[in-house]
This record gives sequence, C-alpha cells and structure tokens, in this order.
Amino acid sequence: MSSDVQTIQSVHRHVHKASKSLSPARVLATLALAAWGGLFWFLLLSDRVALYLSSRTAWVVPVGAVILSIAVIGRVFTLRVEHAEPLDRRAVAGIGLIMVPVVIVLALPPASLTSYAASRRSSFSSGGLAASAEDISSGELSLADVAGGLRSKEGMQALVARAGSDVTFTGFVTREPGQPADEFVLTRFMISCCVADALGVQVRVVGAPPGQLAEDQWVRVAGKMYPLGREVIVDASAVTVVPKPKRPYLNP
Repeated sequence: MSSDVQTIQSVHRHVHKASKSLSPARVLATLALAAWGGLFWFLLLSDRVALYLSSRTAWVVPVGAVILSIAVIGRVFTLRVEHAEPLDRRAVAGIGLIMVPVVIVLALPPASLTSYAASRRSSFSSGGLAASAEDISSGELSLADVAGGLRSKEGMQALVARAGSDVTFTGFVTREPGQPADEFVLTRFMISCCVADALGVQVRVVGAPPGQLAEDQWVRVAGKMYPLGREVIVDASAVTVVPKPKRPYLNP
C-alpha cells in the first residue's frame, strides 16, 4: 500500500512539474533587465561612461552591471510558473518605456555636447555651483576656476586680482554672430551628476589665427587671462588643435 502511495505521489509531482509553463510577463521583464545590464557592461567595456556621467556618479555603471547580471540569473530560474501570467498592454507599454534609453544610447553614435547645445543651455554663471575665492586666488587657473569666479562676487574679485595670469585652457570652438575673424568663444561643459545637468563654461579668445579654426574643433589655448565685466577674455599667444579629450566634461 505504501509503495502504491509513493508511486502516485511521484507521478503527481512529475505531472505537477511538467504542467509549469513559461510566463510571457516574466520573460519580457527579464529581457528588460538583461538589456540594461548589457548596456552597463557595454558602456564600461567601451569606456564611454564619461560621455554620460561625471566622475562622482560613474560608479553606478560597474555596480549596476554586476547587480543586474545577478538579477537576470536569478530571474531565469523563475520564468516557469504554474498559473498563466499573460501580458497586458500596460505592462508592455511600461517595459517599452524602460527600454527607450537603452535603444537611444546604443543607436546613436558616441558624441559629447557641441556648440549646438552651448547655444541652448544655461551658462555656468547662471548655475548653482561655485568655487571658493581661496581656490581661485592661488595655483594654476583652470576653466573650473573661471566657472566658479563667474558664479560669485567673491570669486570674480579673485579672478580680477589675477588679471594678466598665464593660463592654458582646452575646449571646443564656438562662434557668435558678427564676431571678428580672430576671435572665438572657447567652450567646455561641466557636469555635476550626468550630462542632463551640463552647464557651459566659456571664455572669449582674442588674437586667434583668422579663419583657421572650425566650429566644434577642439583646441588648446595658451595666453593671458583678463576678466572683463561678466566674462573672461584670453589674449592668445598660441592656439593648438587637439583631439577631443577622452573625458570631454569637467567636474566641479
């Protein structure tokens, strides 16, 4: 009798196990997790993290890649369910929205913000970040120092006190309507968290080689720095074309 009961229980477990089927909802959700995990691994291995995140938040990519990979492995073992879990339109639409950033990043070529964005984004002088006057008043001046100086009265005073200092700035060329041929605006973006919060840092360069520089071309400018009103002017002694930096954005 006990042998018959065990046989019946074994058959019941086999049938119960065989009755499980793949859940379309779980499969789709797992694919979405896998897509985001794959995107993070892609950004990490292709060294494109700096095109989207600042150095402060870049840790999100490797951590996210590992966590999502573990999550996908765990989800694979739960794809089969006893009761059907059909997909509904709301679930499909929600997962579709989640997938949009993945598609955009993978479909578009890797590129940083250009002069087109510079004309449509706020300048750093109107942003919410600032450098201390002490940092500006000593040491080598950087574009981050200029950004901090333009943001506060004390910072601007510190820049004025260093008028005539030798500087070397790297950025890309932007031009304004009616600008003389030997002038251009050197631009670089600064991001605090990600590219969505990018603010432009700009200095006016005078004494540049006329007609030799194209818009969006990356250059290194050496010369003397002079604050004037609410802008900073660099009287260039040398303008050198350089490749776009591996990390095109500055971090405060």
